[in-house]
Amino acid sequence: MGPTEELVRIAKKLDKMVARKSTEGALDLLKSLTGYTMTIQLLQTTRIGVAVNSVRKHCSDEEVVASAKILIKNWKRLLDGKEKDTDGDKEKKKGLDVSSCPGEGLKHCKNTAEKHREKHKERRASADSRSSTVSSSSSPQKRLSGERANSSKAKPEMPRTPTSPSFSPSPCFLAPCYLTGDSVRDKCIEMLTAALCMDDDYKEFGVNCEKMASEIEDHILWGTRNMKYRNRVRSRISNLKDPKNPGLRRNVLCGTIEPGLIARMTAEEMASDELKKLRNAMTQEAIREHQMAKTGGTVTDLFQCGKCKKKNCTYNQVQTRSADEPMTTFVLCNECGNRWKVC
Repeated sequence: MGPTEELVRIAKKLDKMVARKSTEGALDLLKSLTGYTMTIQLLQTTRIGVAVNSVRKHCSDEEVVASAKILIKNWKRLLDGKEKDTDGDKEKKKGLDVSSCPGEGLKHCKNTAEKHREKHKERRASADSRSSTVSSSSSPQKRLSGERANSSKAKPEMPRTPTSPSFSPSPCFLAPCYLTGDSVRDKCIEMLTAALCMDDDYKEFGVNCEKMASEIEDHILWGTRNMKYRNRVRSRISNLKDPKNPGLRRNVLCGTIEPGLIARMTAEEMASDELKKLRNAMTQEAIREHQMAKTGGTVTDLFQCGKCKKKNCTYNQVQTRSADEPMTTFVLCNECGNRWKVC
């Protein structure tokens, strides 16, 4: 396996760790990256820099963050070195042109160099005159604006979204037949495809994930693209990627849940069975607590509050279980408001 395939494999592992919010083993992967002789072409094709940078952002382990910073710093030097090399090559070419002239034609070479310098000075003078004319023409507008212009200058620039250091933007790997011509929609389809391809379940059902992702995105779109569209796409991606809810992804892949249906489902409907049971139990418990009224209870001193240790309490009895089971007693402390139940 070549270095490109190895780096792609490591990048995928790091992305999975970030998605699962578990960076266990990330330090070993980062240490293994120090053994590779990295080039700019490898960084651009494998996108290993993006994966390492995402680990650096989402990891709480200081050792992992420090090693990721060292790697990114070293790779950033490659780009700086490339720019310096290009500038040095240009200077060397100029020097070679001058030195290649023979002794008899040395004066001619000097004359040409002086001509180039004069042209360069003329260009600078013209650029300075243009900038001065622009500044003079804009001065009346600045006087009219007054404090507004000063306040606009004082405003700092809007912070840009954090990106990996000087890497080229990630290309879209969708098939041409699924491209929409809109970069936002194409990226959403690509992310939905990646969510459907989790754990290789699609191989079992023989499904074309790109086609299914395109259909889901088309149902979500419905003619307009706004923040609601983006939030709905994010919600589907997070639920399809949820490792605790693999049943949703398998139901979509096997066709039990159609693309049009998952595009309309709410977060409660997409939740796992375990989460649905937990929510139902919490709702029932809240209903039972609200059903118990303070005024309708019976005041007694038979119960002692575990919080304030006083015996000024009010209790109610509700049949929460089957008829052959005893009633559940709900107790309220009249002193501190503490509530508890006795089965």
